[in-house]
Amino acid sequence: MKESKPKRAAAVEAKAKKAEAKTKLRVVKEKPKKRQAKPKVKKDPNQPKRPPTAFFVFLEEFRQTFKQKHPEVKGVAAVGKACGDKWKEMSDADKAPYLAKAAQKKVEYDVTMNAYKKKQVDDEGDVAEESDKSKSELNEDDDDEEDDSEDED
Repeated sequence: MKESKPKRAAAVEAKAKKAEAKTKLRVVKEKPKKRQAKPKVKKDPNQPKRPPTAFFVFLEEFRQTFKQKHPEVKGVAAVGKACGDKWKEMSDADKAPYLAKAAQKKVEYDVTMNAYKKKQVDDEGDVAEESDKSKSELNEDDDDEEDDSEDED
């Protein structure tokens, strides 16, 4: 019996040391902070959409013919997979009309985008001109108008 008490005391002491070590680890090991998410840039709803690629031009036509031939297929994935397989099988000569249409849409997009950017620059210039006038100048203009109306009375 005398031997069991020192063993128990040693076991309790070892258990206490382990618990103390764990608490120290908890204090030292803090979870790394999560990265701050970048704020989303608000997209202008008036901005022109990007033009479709040749594949998407082909996809528009392919969907219609595929739905006529296979009216029972309702899944988007099935149509997309069939279209992708067909596109891969096509030769460059077969793809040429779609590439031409895509190039034409790209030219149209460039024209509308340049007009959009020019309008944005013009709008920013108008805002800058308005903000150049200080509030006191605006108030002076208002005072002048009020003085004119008082003189007429």
